[in-house]
Amino acid sequence: MPVSPSAETPDGAAAFAEIMTVPAPAGDSPTTSMLLDLVYGDIWQRPGLSRRDRRFITLSCVAAADAEGPLDDHVYAALNSGDLSIVEIQEMALHFAVYAGWPKASRLNMAIDAQWFRIHEERGEPVPPPAPLLPLSTPSDPEARLAGGEQAFKEINCIPYTPIRDNAYHGGGILNFVFGEMWLRRGLGMRERRLVTVTCVAFQDAPYPILSHVYAALKSGDLSFDEMDEVALHFAAYYGWAKAANLQQVIDEQKLRVRDEWAAEQEP
Repeated sequence: MPVSPSAETPDGAAAFAEIMTVPAPAGDSPTTSMLLDLVYGDIWQRPGLSRRDRRFITLSCVAAADAEGPLDDHVYAALNSGDLSIVEIQEMALHFAVYAGWPKASRLNMAIDAQWFRIHEERGEPVPPPAPLLPLSTPSDPEARLAGGEQAFKEINCIPYTPIRDNAYHGGGILNFVFGEMWLRRGLGMRERRLVTVTCVAFQDAPYPILSHVYAALKSGDLSFDEMDEVALHFAAYYGWAKAANLQQVIDEQKLRVRDEWAAEQEP
Protein backbone atom coordinates (compact mmCIF):
# COMPACT_ATOMS: atom_id res chain seq x y z
CA MET A 1 0.00 0.00 0.00
CA PRO A 2 1.15 3.60 -0.48
CA VAL A 3 3.33 5.11 2.23
CA SER A 4 1.80 8.33 3.60
CA PRO A 5 4.02 11.43 3.46
CA SER A 6 5.22 12.71 6.83
CA ALA A 7 4.48 16.22 8.04
CA GLU A 8 8.20 17.06 8.40
CA THR A 9 10.94 16.81 5.82
CA PRO A 10 12.19 13.22 6.12
CA ASP A 11 15.77 12.03 5.87
CA GLY A 12 16.93 10.44 2.62
CA ALA A 13 15.87 6.86 3.40
CA ALA A 14 12.48 7.92 4.76
CA ALA A 15 11.94 10.22 1.80
CA PHE A 16 12.76 7.39 -0.60
CA ALA A 17 10.22 5.14 1.12
CA GLU A 18 7.53 7.83 0.89
CA ILE A 19 8.17 8.59 -2.77
CA MET A 20 8.90 5.12 -4.11
CA THR A 21 6.44 3.28 -1.77
CA VAL A 22 9.08 0.62 -1.04
CA PRO A 23 11.94 0.49 1.49
CA ALA A 24 15.10 2.43 0.69
CA PRO A 25 18.06 0.53 -0.76
CA ALA A 26 20.78 -0.64 1.61
CA GLY A 27 24.43 0.22 1.18
CA ASP A 28 26.81 3.08 1.80
CA SER A 29 28.32 3.57 -1.64
CA PRO A 30 28.68 7.17 -2.81
CA THR A 31 25.98 6.55 -5.42
CA THR A 32 23.46 5.23 -2.90
CA SER A 33 24.29 7.92 -0.34
CA MET A 34 23.86 10.74 -2.82
CA LEU A 35 20.72 9.16 -4.27
CA LEU A 36 19.11 9.11 -0.84
CA ASP A 37 20.47 12.33 0.64
CA LEU A 38 20.57 14.63 -2.39
CA VAL A 39 17.94 13.30 -4.79
CA TYR A 40 15.29 12.09 -2.32
CA GLY A 41 16.19 13.95 0.87
CA ASP A 42 16.67 17.30 -0.85
CA ILE A 43 15.52 17.68 -4.48
CA TRP A 44 12.23 15.79 -4.15
CA GLN A 45 11.45 17.80 -1.00
CA ARG A 46 11.96 21.25 -2.47
CA PRO A 47 8.81 23.42 -2.47
CA GLY A 48 9.11 24.73 -6.04
CA LEU A 49 7.22 21.79 -7.58
CA SER A 50 4.73 19.31 -6.18
CA ARG A 51 5.57 15.63 -5.89
CA ARG A 52 3.04 15.02 -8.64
CA ASP A 53 4.81 17.52 -10.91
CA ARG A 54 8.10 15.77 -10.26
CA ARG A 55 6.59 12.43 -11.26
CA PHE A 56 6.04 13.65 -14.82
CA ILE A 57 9.62 14.91 -15.15
CA THR A 58 11.09 11.75 -13.64
CA LEU A 59 9.00 9.36 -15.72
CA SER A 60 9.93 11.21 -18.91
CA CYS A 61 13.62 11.05 -17.99
CA VAL A 62 13.81 7.36 -17.07
CA ALA A 63 11.71 6.38 -20.10
CA ALA A 64 14.00 8.40 -22.36
CA ALA A 65 17.10 6.85 -20.80
CA ASP A 66 15.92 3.29 -21.58
CA ALA A 67 16.57 2.50 -17.91
CA GLU A 68 14.37 -0.56 -17.48
CA GLY A 69 14.69 -1.00 -13.72
CA PRO A 70 14.19 2.67 -12.79
CA LEU A 71 11.36 2.92 -15.31
CA ASP A 72 9.48 0.04 -13.70
CA ASP A 73 10.19 1.42 -10.23
CA HIS A 74 8.96 4.94 -10.99
CA VAL A 75 5.87 3.77 -12.86
CA TYR A 76 5.03 1.56 -9.88
CA ALA A 77 5.61 4.39 -7.41
CA ALA A 78 3.58 6.93 -9.38
CA LEU A 79 0.59 4.57 -9.52
CA ASN A 80 0.95 2.92 -6.10
CA SER A 81 1.21 6.29 -4.35
CA GLY A 82 -1.92 7.54 -6.05
CA ASP A 83 -0.07 10.59 -7.36
CA LEU A 84 -1.06 9.63 -10.92
CA SER A 85 -4.14 7.77 -12.03
CA ILE A 86 -3.95 5.04 -14.65
CA VAL A 87 -5.65 7.35 -17.17
CA GLU A 88 -3.16 10.14 -16.49
CA ILE A 89 -0.08 7.95 -16.84
CA GLN A 90 -1.44 6.39 -20.04
CA GLU A 91 -2.07 9.87 -21.44
CA MET A 92 1.44 10.80 -20.38
CA ALA A 93 2.76 7.85 -22.43
CA LEU A 94 0.91 9.10 -25.51
CA HIS A 95 2.25 12.63 -25.07
CA PHE A 96 5.74 11.24 -24.47
CA ALA A 97 5.46 9.20 -27.69
CA VAL A 98 4.98 12.36 -29.74
CA TYR A 99 7.92 14.23 -28.22
CA ALA A 100 10.34 11.39 -27.50
CA GLY A 101 9.43 8.77 -30.11
CA TRP A 102 7.07 5.83 -30.31
CA PRO A 103 9.67 3.07 -29.67
CA LYS A 104 10.63 4.54 -26.28
CA ALA A 105 6.97 5.14 -25.49
CA SER A 106 6.20 1.51 -26.33
CA ARG A 107 8.52 0.40 -23.52
CA LEU A 108 6.92 2.94 -21.19
CA ASN A 109 3.44 1.68 -22.07
CA MET A 110 4.53 -1.92 -21.41
CA ALA A 111 5.85 -0.87 -17.99
CA ILE A 112 2.56 0.85 -17.19
CA ASP A 113 0.56 -2.29 -18.02
CA ALA A 114 2.92 -4.54 -16.04
CA GLN A 115 3.06 -2.33 -12.94
CA TRP A 116 -0.70 -1.71 -12.94
CA PHE A 117 -1.19 -5.49 -12.89
CA ARG A 118 1.46 -5.89 -10.18
CA ILE A 119 -0.20 -3.33 -7.91
CA HIS A 120 -3.58 -5.02 -8.11
CA GLU A 121 -2.02 -8.46 -7.67
CA GLU A 122 -0.25 -7.24 -4.50
CA ARG A 123 -3.52 -5.82 -3.20
CA GLY A 124 -5.50 -8.94 -4.08
CA GLU A 125 -7.79 -6.94 -6.33
CA PRO A 126 -8.85 -7.47 -9.94
CA VAL A 127 -7.54 -5.03 -12.50
CA PRO A 128 -10.44 -2.71 -13.36
CA PRO A 129 -11.57 -2.46 -16.97
CA PRO A 130 -10.00 0.37 -18.96
CA ALA A 131 -11.83 3.60 -19.57
CA PRO A 132 -13.52 3.57 -22.99
CA LEU A 133 -11.72 5.40 -25.78
CA LEU A 134 -14.90 6.61 -27.48
CA PRO A 135 -16.32 9.11 -27.88
CA LEU A 136 -13.26 11.22 -28.65
CA SER A 137 -13.31 14.70 -27.22
CA THR A 138 -12.00 16.21 -30.47
CA PRO A 139 -13.95 16.56 -33.73
CA SER A 140 -13.85 13.80 -36.33
CA ASP A 141 -14.69 16.13 -39.22
CA PRO A 142 -11.38 16.76 -41.08
CA GLU A 143 -11.92 20.48 -41.55
CA ALA A 144 -12.95 20.96 -37.93
CA ARG A 145 -9.91 19.02 -36.71
CA LEU A 146 -7.52 21.13 -38.77
CA ALA A 147 -9.20 24.35 -37.70
CA GLY A 148 -9.05 23.25 -34.08
CA GLY A 149 -5.41 22.25 -34.52
CA GLU A 150 -4.55 25.65 -35.95
CA GLN A 151 -6.22 27.45 -33.06
CA ALA A 152 -4.59 25.18 -30.47
CA PHE A 153 -1.18 25.59 -32.14
CA LYS A 154 -1.39 29.36 -31.74
CA GLU A 155 -2.72 29.27 -28.20
CA ILE A 156 -0.36 26.60 -26.87
CA ASN A 157 2.75 28.01 -28.53
CA CYS A 158 1.78 31.63 -27.75
CA ILE A 159 2.40 32.74 -31.33
CA PRO A 160 0.05 34.34 -33.92
CA TYR A 161 0.73 32.04 -36.87
CA THR A 162 0.40 28.38 -37.88
CA PRO A 163 2.25 26.08 -40.28
CA ILE A 164 0.74 25.37 -43.69
CA ARG A 165 -1.85 22.64 -43.95
CA ASP A 166 -0.80 21.11 -47.25
CA ASN A 167 2.22 19.27 -45.94
CA ALA A 168 2.27 15.76 -44.52
CA TYR A 169 4.39 16.68 -41.50
CA HIS A 170 2.72 19.98 -40.69
CA GLY A 171 -0.85 19.36 -41.78
CA GLY A 172 -1.28 15.65 -41.19
CA GLY A 173 0.94 15.41 -38.12
CA ILE A 174 1.26 18.72 -36.29
CA LEU A 175 -2.16 20.29 -36.98
CA ASN A 176 -4.33 17.20 -37.37
CA PHE A 177 -2.98 15.03 -34.56
CA VAL A 178 -0.48 16.75 -32.26
CA PHE A 179 -2.47 19.97 -31.77
CA GLY A 180 -5.78 18.87 -33.29
CA GLU A 181 -6.09 15.98 -30.85
CA MET A 182 -3.27 15.12 -28.47
CA TRP A 183 -2.80 18.47 -26.70
CA LEU A 184 -6.60 18.74 -26.40
CA ARG A 185 -7.27 15.32 -24.89
CA ARG A 186 -8.87 15.39 -21.46
CA GLY A 187 -6.64 12.87 -19.71
CA LEU A 188 -3.98 15.44 -18.75
CA GLY A 189 -4.00 19.14 -18.00
CA MET A 190 -1.94 21.75 -19.80
CA ARG A 191 0.55 22.05 -16.94
CA GLU A 192 1.31 18.32 -16.98
CA ARG A 193 1.73 18.34 -20.76
CA ARG A 194 4.15 21.27 -20.46
CA LEU A 195 6.27 19.32 -17.96
CA VAL A 196 6.50 16.27 -20.22
CA THR A 197 7.20 18.33 -23.33
CA VAL A 198 9.93 20.50 -21.80
CA THR A 199 11.62 17.40 -20.40
CA CYS A 200 11.53 15.67 -23.78
CA VAL A 201 12.90 18.56 -25.82
CA ALA A 202 15.58 19.11 -23.15
CA PHE A 203 17.04 15.61 -23.25
CA GLN A 204 17.15 15.76 -27.05
CA ASP A 205 18.86 19.20 -27.12
CA ALA A 206 16.45 20.11 -29.91
CA PRO A 207 17.46 23.77 -30.55
CA TYR A 208 14.20 25.31 -31.76
CA PRO A 209 11.74 23.05 -29.88
CA ILE A 210 13.50 23.62 -26.55
CA LEU A 211 13.38 27.37 -27.11
CA SER A 212 9.76 27.43 -28.27
CA HIS A 213 8.38 25.13 -25.56
CA VAL A 214 10.25 26.80 -22.70
CA TYR A 215 9.05 30.16 -24.00
CA ALA A 216 5.43 29.01 -24.33
CA ALA A 217 5.36 27.40 -20.88
CA LEU A 218 6.58 30.66 -19.35
CA LYS A 219 4.59 33.08 -21.51
CA SER A 220 1.33 31.18 -20.94
CA GLY A 221 1.85 31.20 -17.19
CA ASP A 222 1.40 27.43 -17.02
CA LEU A 223 4.80 27.32 -15.32
CA SER A 224 6.21 30.23 -13.34
CA PHE A 225 9.82 31.38 -13.63
CA ASP A 226 10.70 29.75 -10.30
CA GLU A 227 8.90 26.53 -11.23
CA MET A 228 10.81 26.31 -14.49
CA ASP A 229 14.09 26.62 -12.58
CA GLU A 230 12.95 23.69 -10.45
CA VAL A 231 12.19 21.71 -13.60
CA ALA A 232 15.81 22.18 -14.67
CA LEU A 233 17.12 21.03 -11.29
CA HIS A 234 14.92 17.95 -11.13
CA PHE A 235 15.80 17.17 -14.76
CA ALA A 236 19.49 17.41 -13.82
CA ALA A 237 19.06 14.73 -11.17
CA TYR A 238 17.48 12.27 -13.61
CA TYR A 239 19.07 13.06 -16.97
CA GLY A 240 22.37 14.71 -16.14
CA TRP A 241 23.77 18.09 -15.24
CA ALA A 242 25.29 18.73 -18.67
CA LYS A 243 21.96 18.64 -20.48
CA ALA A 244 20.32 20.50 -17.60
CA ALA A 245 22.88 23.29 -18.00
CA ASN A 246 21.71 23.76 -21.58
CA LEU A 247 18.09 23.74 -20.44
CA GLN A 248 18.85 26.32 -17.74
CA GLN A 249 20.55 28.58 -20.26
CA VAL A 250 17.48 28.50 -22.47
CA ILE A 251 15.25 29.16 -19.46
CA ASP A 252 17.28 32.21 -18.49
CA GLU A 253 17.15 33.56 -22.05
CA GLN A 254 13.41 33.02 -22.37
CA LYS A 255 12.73 34.66 -19.02
CA LEU A 256 14.30 37.84 -20.40
CA ARG A 257 12.28 37.55 -23.61
CA VAL A 258 9.00 37.04 -21.76
CA ARG A 259 9.70 39.89 -19.34
CA ASP A 260 10.40 42.21 -22.27
CA GLU A 261 7.19 41.16 -24.00
CA TRP A 262 5.14 41.61 -20.84
CA ALA A 263 6.64 45.05 -20.35
CA ALA A 264 5.88 46.02 -23.96
CA GLU A 265 2.29 44.82 -23.57
CA GLN A 266 1.84 47.18 -20.60
CA GLU A 267 2.97 50.23 -22.56
CA PRO A 268 0.17 52.57 -23.78
